Amino acid sequence: MELTGKRIVLGVTGGIAAYKAAELVRLLGRTGAEVQVAMTEGATHFVTATTFQALSGRPVYLDQWDARMPNAMAHIDLSRQADLIVIAPASADFLARIANGMADDLLATMVLARDCPLLVAPAMNRQMWENPATQRNVRQLGEDGVAFIGPVSGEQACGEVGAGRMVEPEDIVEAVIAHFAPKCLAGRKVLITAGPTFEAIDPVRGITNLSSGRMGYAVARAARQAGAEVTLVSGPVAFSPPQGVDRINVRSALDMHAAVLARAADSDIFIAVAAVADYRVANAAEHKLKKDHGGVPAIELVENPDILAEVAALPEGPFCVGFAAESRNLDDYAQAKRRKKNIPLIAGNLIQDGFGGDDNRLVLFDDAGSHPLTPAPKAVLARQLIEHIAKLTGNR
Repeated sequence: MELTGKRIVLGVTGGIAAYKAAELVRLLGRTGAEVQVAMTEGATHFVTATTFQALSGRPVYLDQWDARMPNAMAHIDLSRQADLIVIAPASADFLARIANGMADDLLATMVLARDCPLLVAPAMNRQMWENPATQRNVRQLGEDGVAFIGPVSGEQACGEVGAGRMVEPEDIVEAVIAHFAPKCLAGRKVLITAGPTFEAIDPVRGITNLSSGRMGYAVARAARQAGAEVTLVSGPVAFSPPQGVDRINVRSALDMHAAVLARAADSDIFIAVAAVADYRVANAAEHKLKKDHGGVPAIELVENPDILAEVAALPEGPFCVGFAAESRNLDDYAQAKRRKKNIPLIAGNLIQDGFGGDDNRLVLFDDAGSHPLTPAPKAVLARQLIEHIAKLTGNR
């Protein structure tokens, strides 16, 4: 689990978004984190301490003078035990207080006394968020080294729509995981393709390759967590982009080709995970083909451009990584594909070992030979792939 052994203090302040903090505790616990909740008095008007105690398995702290601390220094003891303090939701009032160094309750005092990083997820009415005083406090906290996630725009509890909505708990967990991930690709620009492409026969029919997009999205997530600036060129899939990743939606192989070639020269690393259709229909119909008109239609196929080979051939182009999904002879076919495209690294897998599922088995092939990875969830394999890429690129 990605946060095993990490100690997180979750601070909950007063606001309707406090109910989301309960789900955040549950999700952090599922990743292996030890979660200790501390609440402001205002937060208890929205969610009870009993809820958080049940979800975290630990007593909740509310009072700076909590008798459970023999030295009456909960603000010191709790912050010293933490690897990270997360405030979610962080109200406008709480941002104002910590921006000005106030220590008038347990949570504010803990923030002031901490020697670990602080991540805040603001949540408030849109006008409160846009108020110059709040923005001034946010700038000050940023200068003080406080990290922010959100807020986002959306429908708010008051019925208004705009910026100020707390990001979802899943996104906060992603930010926490990214905080602890080694930044082996810091400062790099990584371009990734994922998912299938769809080649139209007519407006409702087409040719495609089977691909869920899970591996490509896992690689994009891992690259982002490793500190890279990530652009994901994605065929049609059912996933939202990972937190902090810029997604470019495409449909056909030609669309993907254009999107990649427009960005490849400005990238440091290109990882071609997408299952790009090898062929497209040359005589695609403008209107839906009817079965009762003219019998079985003749479909003429033409070859699609080889996106990876073209990027690999660019002068001063990015470090290129390919993927090879085979049904047999993986070592021979993957190495042959790597040599043909003249790329330094290819990740290969047998279709029967995890095609479309959450788990997979990968073998990495480079100039040094083959490097089998232990079968694992795709998120784990993606991190191992990114670490291998970081080693190969070095100071490139």
